Amino acid sequence: MNIGKNNNLSLTPKGNKLILLKNDVYPAKIKPKRYCHAELGSASKKSNEILIRLDGQNDRTIKGLLSFSLVIILVALLISFPNKVKAQYELNQYLITAAQNNPGLKAKFGAYMAGMEQVPQVGGLPDLKFAFGYFIQPIETRVGPQRAKLSIAQAFPWFGSLSSREDVATQKANSLYEAFEESKSKLYYEIKSAYFELYFIDKSIDISLENIEILNRLLQLTITKIESGSSSIVDDYRVEMELNDIENQLALLRDSQHEYLIRFNRLLNVPDDSFVSIPDSLWQADLFYSRQVLLDSIEANNHEIKQIEHRISAWENKETVAHKAYSPNIFVGFDYTFVGKYDSPALSDSENGKDAMFAQVGISIPLYGKKYNGMIRESTLQMEKEGFAKEDKINRLNIIFEGAYKSYNDGVRRLKMFQRQYELASRTLTILIEKYAVDGRNFIEVLRMQRKMLSYDLNLDKARSDVNAAVAFIDYLSGK
Repeated sequence: MNIGKNNNLSLTPKGNKLILLKNDVYPAKIKPKRYCHAELGSASKKSNEILIRLDGQNDRTIKGLLSFSLVIILVALLISFPNKVKAQYELNQYLITAAQNNPGLKAKFGAYMAGMEQVPQVGGLPDLKFAFGYFIQPIETRVGPQRAKLSIAQAFPWFGSLSSREDVATQKANSLYEAFEESKSKLYYEIKSAYFELYFIDKSIDISLENIEILNRLLQLTITKIESGSSSIVDDYRVEMELNDIENQLALLRDSQHEYLIRFNRLLNVPDDSFVSIPDSLWQADLFYSRQVLLDSIEANNHEIKQIEHRISAWENKETVAHKAYSPNIFVGFDYTFVGKYDSPALSDSENGKDAMFAQVGISIPLYGKKYNGMIRESTLQMEKEGFAKEDKINRLNIIFEGAYKSYNDGVRRLKMFQRQYELASRTLTILIEKYAVDGRNFIEVLRMQRKMLSYDLNLDKARSDVNAAVAFIDYLSGK
């Protein structure tokens, strides 16, 4: 009988019995892995312990199913805690690697460092003025002709002007630093999100392989029943159609896994084929504070809000600079004039050709204040604009937070629900197995319940991944 791509399954006659030979559909490199849920233990492997022998009396035996489940639970409890700690440590190491390697983050930090270099530029005194003059036609004086002249002068802005300009540049640089911190927080969130998605994809692949293995067993049983005349070929087609669906889903999962591996490694700026360690079990992150405390934390610590606050401070200091521009600048200068000698006995040696020195102090008078008025009005309008921007950003962050908080609550609810569903399915499976051991009936129901448990197991991991992603996003909004 042709069974399509699963034609490696065969029935071998032995006396008056038919022995089912168990062959895997997939090659060794994608052979289904052993998988158990880290918290509750999985009963999905119970089907591996069912040995089916079809003879005249339909003898079926079960080996160590209940004891195996107990061992799985105990082992999971013993190894889950250190594995979760190790997974958190590995994720933190990935974050450190990203902070050191990511080019976008380096660009933001470079912009901040460049902004800090503006501070000494605006806080320095004006350049010292030096001049040399030569008299083409010497000016005659009583003590001799003036030949040349040296001048030096320095301007000093009004008191507090330079410090106010430094404050403007410092606040602008601080805004750039908050932009760097915002990029770092966003990068950390993207890495965590990709990490959690990789974990879920990895578990989805495991569950799909488990489902394929269960369907293969169901297919074997269906073929046996068809051979014995107790079932229709339609049952075989149904199982094969479901296998095709899962195989297609598995191919999509592997493509998604490749995509997220590339994304994850690119965020770390490491080679695309770098190994990414994905844990067998994922820890569950929690929000330890109330909703209002989290909102207050976002308003106080969000880096985008801090950027706006530093821009407001910069414009406040620029307004101070504009007001101080009405104050005069102070000038201090010194002139030295070289005087030639006369050939005259009427002048004493101390007076003849005596050089002249001249000290001066002056101020600049800001007569044209129109430009300074414009600077003040600009600063006021810019502060008003940034104030509106801050209020709008807080409103938008509140909206975004509510969505993330809803996702967190939904994930927690699903986590509790699927844990309960998993426990109920496990109990149901135990009852079905015990009944099957007695009367040999409802084997298909056993397999179906196993698949349902795998589905609950997958949804449990999805809920945990969603909870962790929601907590990571709220941390990002809080500037962590």
